[in-house]
Amino acid sequence: MNSQVSIAELAQEVREAIAELKRSGNVEKVGIVTRIGDGVAWIYGLSECGFNEMIEIEGTDGKNVSAFALNLMEDEIGAVLLGDDVDVKAGARVRLSGKVLEVPVGPELIGRVIDPLGRPLDDKGPIKTKLTALVERHAPGVLERKSVHEPLMTGLMAIDGMVPIGRGQRELIIGDRQTGKTAITVDTMINQYRQKTGVINIYVAIGQKMSNVARIIERLTSEGVMEQTIVIATSASDPASLQYLAPYSGTAMGEYFRDNSEHALIIFDDLSKHAVAYRQMSLLLRRPPGREAYPGDVFYLHSRLLERSAKMSDEEGGGSLTALPIIETQAGDISAFVPTNVISITDGQIFMETALFNQGIRPAISVGLSVSRVGGAAQTKALKAAAGPLRLNLAQFRELAAFAQFSSDLDADTKSKIERGQRLTELLKQHQYSPLSVWEQVASLIVATEGGFDSIPVEMIKKAQAALLRQLGSEKKKEMQILEKGAKADDKIKDVILEQAVAVSKEYKEA
Repeated sequence: MNSQVSIAELAQEVREAIAELKRSGNVEKVGIVTRIGDGVAWIYGLSECGFNEMIEIEGTDGKNVSAFALNLMEDEIGAVLLGDDVDVKAGARVRLSGKVLEVPVGPELIGRVIDPLGRPLDDKGPIKTKLTALVERHAPGVLERKSVHEPLMTGLMAIDGMVPIGRGQRELIIGDRQTGKTAITVDTMINQYRQKTGVINIYVAIGQKMSNVARIIERLTSEGVMEQTIVIATSASDPASLQYLAPYSGTAMGEYFRDNSEHALIIFDDLSKHAVAYRQMSLLLRRPPGREAYPGDVFYLHSRLLERSAKMSDEEGGGSLTALPIIETQAGDISAFVPTNVISITDGQIFMETALFNQGIRPAISVGLSVSRVGGAAQTKALKAAAGPLRLNLAQFRELAAFAQFSSDLDADTKSKIERGQRLTELLKQHQYSPLSVWEQVASLIVATEGGFDSIPVEMIKKAQAALLRQLGSEKKKEMQILEKGAKADDKIKDVILEQAVAVSKEYKEA
């Protein structure tokens, strides 16, 4: 009975507050919270409010709680709270701030772990940035862009050889959980540091376990990579509003470097959780659910995010922002709603296959389903020439692998293709945190595709590769430096590499 009385009293208070607002004629600038719950406030008034505009709600303890407007209806607004809804009660007064959602940007953020609003999560003290940027901005137009032509090396031979990534590209990494998707992105960040490319890394963790994020930060710190990295972290326990904002905030921070003629790499880990956070907010805002209960604009949610990654034209400074979004599939289903959306937005995808991962082939990249729509334009001449036949050889091997068990019935040509494929597969395996430099990749691929290791048993391939690279690095430094600069390997350099490979083959063949 008491609760019914208190609800009636509250309803009467809200009615009186609205009546007073109408009498004062200040409905444009001031509003009243009519109801609140699950991180969403419904507000009467504020007829001048714009989309994504910041609003201040009076809290119960006298402090203001920030929110931003997402639903703009005829007589009320649906606003998503950035704080705790425990601090807000129905009947609270609301004011427009006159600002659209902004985050701090600039070089001061490098080396820090922050939340999507730019507040520090590490123990290194406050962050004093000089500039702020809008969380949501229009993507650059066609005339402001330039075609992708510079490589962004991951240090992973399977990617740089077969599905190369260029600066300004958007390459999706897709696969089931625990198939090594994050491992690829961490290796790429480490490679930017080791190769001294000057690329700023931005890692956006969306609804991740904080223990996993802490592990990644610890590794990046031990490798020295944190000195050119910004980490934006949200955990599964954070409000949906912060998880929703995280990738947009990260992109705004990356755009600062892009627009100042620098190069940045942004990793969204992962956009499946981002879509779930947006679905949660949309359902609470009473938006109609569509396919798989996602709101109808979930495609626009990701397209307006990923279109902001670009390679800028020379007139615009020539900077770039490269995006590596991650999507988690369920049982390898890439035809689900969110995966198909993001595949159609990006410039290619790297598909991680569970079966390959379980066989110990890591990175577990599917040759058939992975593609780069930029292709050879994002490769150095040396790598392009060396990796030419790689994809075809591997694809043929995968087709013929089913017949390997009937080896007695196979002709010599098929047998040699299968054996070459087995050695190629073994050669493309790479341990985590061990990206290869350009010359190491080129030398390995030349040996693999020219058949330099055909006489070595499959299980000895990795040891032979390590020995070959050691010898080339110490005895043939001059030739390897030519390859490192991206120049195509001429016959003389090829002969040097293959001679060394023959010597190594004898050693490991006898072993």
